[in-house]
Amino acid sequence: MEVTQVLLNAQSIDGAVRKNAEESLKHFQEQNLTVFLLLLSGELVSEEKPVETRKLAGLILKNALDAKDQQRKVELVQRWLSLDGNAKSQIKAGLLKTLSSPVSDARSTASQVIAKVAGIELPHKQWPELVGSLLSNVHQLPAHAKQATLETLGYLCEEVSPDVIDQDQVNKILTAVVQGMSASEGNIDVRLAATRALYNALGFAQANFSNDMERDYLMRVVCEATLSPEVRIRQAAFECLVSISSTYYEKLAPYIQDIFNITAKAVREDEEPVALQAIEFWSSICDEEIDILEEYGGDFTGDSDIPCFYFIKQAIPALVPMLLETLLKQEEDQDQDEGAWNIAMAGGTCLGLVARTVGDDIVPLVVPFIEENVTKPDWRQREAATYAFGSILEGPSPAKLIPLVNVALNFMLSALTKDPNSHVKDTTAWTLGRIFEFLHGSAVDSPIITQANCQQIVAVLLQSMKDTPNVAEKACGALYFLAQGYEEVGPSSPLTPFFQEIVQSLLTVTHREDARESRLRTAAYETLNEVVRCSTDETAPLVLQLVPVIIMELHNTVEGQKLSSDEREKQSELQGLLCGCLQVIIQKLGSSESTKYLFLQYADQIMGLFLSVFACRSATVHEEAMLAIGALAYATGPDFAKYMPEFYRYLEMGLQNFEEYQVCAVTVGVVGDICRALEEKVVPYCDGIMTQLLKNLSSNQLHRSVKPPIFSCFGDIALAVGEYFEKYLMWAMSALQSAAELSTHTTGDDELIEYINTLRNGILEAYSGIFQGFKNSPKTQLLIPYAPHILQFLDGIYMEKDMDDVVMKTAIGVLGDLADTLGSHAASLIQQSVSSKDFLNECLSSEDVMIKESAEWAKLAISRAISV
Repeated sequence: MEVTQVLLNAQSIDGAVRKNAEESLKHFQEQNLTVFLLLLSGELVSEEKPVETRKLAGLILKNALDAKDQQRKVELVQRWLSLDGNAKSQIKAGLLKTLSSPVSDARSTASQVIAKVAGIELPHKQWPELVGSLLSNVHQLPAHAKQATLETLGYLCEEVSPDVIDQDQVNKILTAVVQGMSASEGNIDVRLAATRALYNALGFAQANFSNDMERDYLMRVVCEATLSPEVRIRQAAFECLVSISSTYYEKLAPYIQDIFNITAKAVREDEEPVALQAIEFWSSICDEEIDILEEYGGDFTGDSDIPCFYFIKQAIPALVPMLLETLLKQEEDQDQDEGAWNIAMAGGTCLGLVARTVGDDIVPLVVPFIEENVTKPDWRQREAATYAFGSILEGPSPAKLIPLVNVALNFMLSALTKDPNSHVKDTTAWTLGRIFEFLHGSAVDSPIITQANCQQIVAVLLQSMKDTPNVAEKACGALYFLAQGYEEVGPSSPLTPFFQEIVQSLLTVTHREDARESRLRTAAYETLNEVVRCSTDETAPLVLQLVPVIIMELHNTVEGQKLSSDEREKQSELQGLLCGCLQVIIQKLGSSESTKYLFLQYADQIMGLFLSVFACRSATVHEEAMLAIGALAYATGPDFAKYMPEFYRYLEMGLQNFEEYQVCAVTVGVVGDICRALEEKVVPYCDGIMTQLLKNLSSNQLHRSVKPPIFSCFGDIALAVGEYFEKYLMWAMSALQSAAELSTHTTGDDELIEYINTLRNGILEAYSGIFQGFKNSPKTQLLIPYAPHILQFLDGIYMEKDMDDVVMKTAIGVLGDLADTLGSHAASLIQQSVSSKDFLNECLSSEDVMIKESAEWAKLAISRAISV
């Protein structure tokens, strides 16, 4: 195989040539991997070869070592580890040699591949000489070899975890990197590579940051780099500061004043990429302090050992004016551009975080700026003032903000319709949305929306929905929060008189020619859903009138026309929105008997449409239609059985969809809805469902987040079919048992603990459903052999002391179910169990009402079982 030619062909403009080349590469890789990788590394090393084939050879090499998909990644790692040792040594030697190539693309590609190999080998104690040979390279000339080596060290730190490299080598890497950053290094590319490498190496520097002298030195080097004449180095240095602010927050106190001076200068004078990172530093400090203050709940005295340094509180007299200045640096058309990010937006985002960090203290610092600018002739000043106001609405207390809002509201409503500038209108609508989100609703004592101004507010928002797509989208958002604030108002809502008009306006928006711009159509449907969800009984007849309208819209999307792929994407997006809308309507009308009866006349028609949507075969729609069917099953109850023969195959397809695991998870939830609706009528479908669920559990292809809902689903099925569950009992219990063991012996980070708790909850819900399903059946004794293991599981999670409230409630409930169903058979087992008494007492004295109720019920069930 003539490698160079094939690699050139693989980048050909001619599709057929390209496809042919890709096929032969794939074929060769499958035929003889070792030779294939050796040829690729030979191509990358050779200075005679064209740069584009060297680059592609390196890229294919890199993709042979790593993949985004976890499962595939594990396979590739194993594959590399089992390759012939001599071949691997030859490849690695070639890669190291390429670092001194005069061709920069070849060097850079080799850097990435070396890091991927290191990521596989270092944890297995292989290639121990790598770091040493890289470090000896750093002191070599020419400069380009030095640059490539520093880049490689950076990628290496990104690829491996800190415990893989011992502290002695870490010190040497940091020394080399810091030397590369110093002003005495004449070559800009070397300094840039060193600064970027430091960014990746910061996670390895725990020990160095704990040592005052070393930390001072590192901080000085980073701060000096922020003053480099080269803009890319300044940007990289500020990126290091941002990373330090979150990784080493508690070490920043001695440097914070200097950092403020450096960042303020950069924000005011430097180029945008640098200024953005300088603002990001303060946003990052806010994030840290918000987390700390939330975790400690704000009720500590000044001298307690809470690890908050209140950097933001101390900085606001200087920080807030600096951020307000940035708001005036808008770009002309940023309101039209969805992906826009610039200094003004970064400054406003940071201002919002500052408001959440310091609360009321920010208000007097911002109000003068708003008052001064909001009526100025220059649109930039009006927009900046409005943006400043909108940014500080979350954080300070309602008592501090409501007087301001009462003064500003009329002015803003008038600006939204009359301001000549679209950008000002966009920000005004966004700010109104924030006012309604944070300062309107049952939780706020003094209402800002009264009978006097409600009509005007609605009229202005509906008027704005006819404006340009970006303004209309923000107006929909404001209306969304307006409706949400009236969710719990009782029988009559202030929005009732306008309901018909609101719904009509929103439907009109969805039909605008430009409704796909600025997410406008999506926003309109989301708002329509919220308006329906928060409506009261008074408007139920109007919601009912909406049903045929939405049915008709959905019907129009499934008419059998042949579509281009772009058209099909639009169609599936619209179907998703309409199915979502029907789901909300079904839930609303199905929740009261009087409207449910009237609604059910449409059920056959709606279900028929959902099935046609499935026939269009698009993943996103699947999810929305599936959720809507779950709601329909809940509303129709046992009558849903008539749809099962046709629907079942789509249910099975959903359960088999491992690729789009969210679809699979949603389908598992719908199985639960159907069980609750059909009860014993679900029996004919149980074999197929249980077989597929057990298959899903044993698959390592399926995303772990789908497994807890599958266990809960066992409980739903058992509850629905009662003793008929006997034929699955052995399989289900064995799956539950192995998952239970897994979930009581795990330590890990917060994310893992959270997952383990979700898993425990799923397992417990299954046990609960199975016990309740078998209750009062002659087959109850089948459960007795499983009781000791279940009690052992409860002991296990109690002893680990890391369960959350949800698990606690379900767990104490299971103890009660066990006693309730097994009666005297359970009594002695419960009395022997290590911790059930302590666990019960702890739950009985819980602050959480739900836990307490469950525990009282369990106590009663246990005392009945013991007295039998």
